[in-house]
Amino acid sequence: MAKETIQMPATTAGLTRFFDDYRSKIEFHPGHVILFAIIIMVVIIFLHIFGGSLLGL
Repeated sequence: MAKETIQMPATTAGLTRFFDDYRSKIEFHPGHVILFAIIIMVVIIFLHIFGGSLLGL
């Protein structure tokens, strides 16, 4: 008769391994993000000031 075996959990206690080898093809430097945010702010302020007359409202 075959003996029933009990399988113990993995030695990592169920944690998965994470490898940080993935590199995105698109990278942003912090200066580019700040510049983009400033440009968006200037466009929004410009539209608040002159948007009504430009859009005919």
